[in-house]
Amino acid sequence: MDQIWSLWEEGQADSPYAELMTYQSEVGNGGHDQYFYNMENTGDLKKEMAALNTILPIKLKNNLDKAYEVYLLLKEKEGDEKSKEILEQCDDVIYENEETLNYILREYANKIEL
Repeated sequence: MDQIWSLWEEGQADSPYAELMTYQSEVGNGGHDQYFYNMENTGDLKKEMAALNTILPIKLKNNLDKAYEVYLLLKEKEGDEKSKEILEQCDDVIYENEETLNYILREYANKIEL
C-alpha cells in the first residue's frame, strides 16, 4: 500500500479512494452482485476493479476476484444455487473485514486531508 500512496502523492497514480468508498457501500447495501451490476451499467467496472486491486490486502483482492468470477457464472446461469452461496460467502468476507476497509479509507482521508 505504501508504494501506491507514494505514486499517488507524486501524481503518478489516481487515488482509489472513491472506488473503495463505492465498493464498500455497494457491497454493504446489496452485495457483490449489486456492485458488479451497477458498475457495469454506470461506470467502467474493469477500471474500478484495477483501482481496488492497488490497495486491497491480498485476502480482499482474492475475494473480489472470486466474487467477480461467480458473478459472471450467475449471469449465464441465474438459478445456480452453489454460485449464489459462494457469492454470499464473498459478501461475508467484506462484512468481516469492515474494520480493514475503514482503516484504508481513513489512511487515504488523512493523506488527502478530507
